[in-house]
Amino acid sequence: MAKKIKKRKEIKRKLLHKYRLVILNESTFEEKISFKLSRLNVFVTGSLFMIGLIGLTILLIAFTPLREYIPGYSSTKLKKQATELTYKTDSLVRTLNYTNKYLNNIRMVLAGDIENNEINRDSLFEKFKLDPASIDLTPIKEDSMLRAEVALEDKYNLFERNTDKKSLILFPPLTGTLSMAYDFNKKHYAVDVVAPTDTPVKAIANGTVVFSEWTADTGYVIILEHDGGLLSVYKHNGSLAKSQGAIVRAGEVIASVGNTGELTTGPHLHFELWDNGTPVNPVDFIDFN
Repeated sequence: MAKKIKKRKEIKRKLLHKYRLVILNESTFEEKISFKLSRLNVFVTGSLFMIGLIGLTILLIAFTPLREYIPGYSSTKLKKQATELTYKTDSLVRTLNYTNKYLNNIRMVLAGDIENNEINRDSLFEKFKLDPASIDLTPIKEDSMLRAEVALEDKYNLFERNTDKKSLILFPPLTGTLSMAYDFNKKHYAVDVVAPTDTPVKAIANGTVVFSEWTADTGYVIILEHDGGLLSVYKHNGSLAKSQGAIVRAGEVIASVGNTGELTTGPHLHFELWDNGTPVNPVDFIDFN
């Protein structure tokens, strides 16, 4: 027991034993700086210094961009860019799908293909048949008030629009003789207008050029998109005056009559008019004489 106590005292003495650290001038041996040290305070000071250094390193890594240089840490900038690219990619994919559908519709217009599905109208109406006796047709107070408000607004409306497309008047693309009329059953969704070569072909209404290229079957083709879902198609042109994306006005020259394409039969204009993806007879809207 006494031996253990003596050993402890010896260890304590060594830890607390004072030493002097002296810095001397090498040439004159003049004492510059001196420190009184012990093993204990050197150990404590060194430990605190190491702990502080480790803490400072952790703070630098956690709260500064230096962590991006350590393998395994992801860059905040790269995360932000990856997120933005993900959103942009999703938007581009959606836009690409819409564009592909739109181009398919244009392709159908160029090829003259359209599905003629026969539908049994009676079978469609059967599910909507209701017993009139079971319906209360008495107008409610809110409905009467709304009708009176709308009637009052329409009474003083100076700019009422006629939505009947039968009354729509379009500018004739050119004047000439119809060599072939519109025939839905024979899939001829156009009128062929005979005119001399280089006769100007004009836009039937304000619109945007959505197609203006050469095709093997129908030569130079230009397609305009108008308000209300109308598409006007001009085929077998001799030349085109507008490029894709151009904005045109009604009566503006967009092409000239020609005899181009493998399916042509002479100088003429093959003119089609489409209403929301459905071909219509151009004669119902345009006077070609």
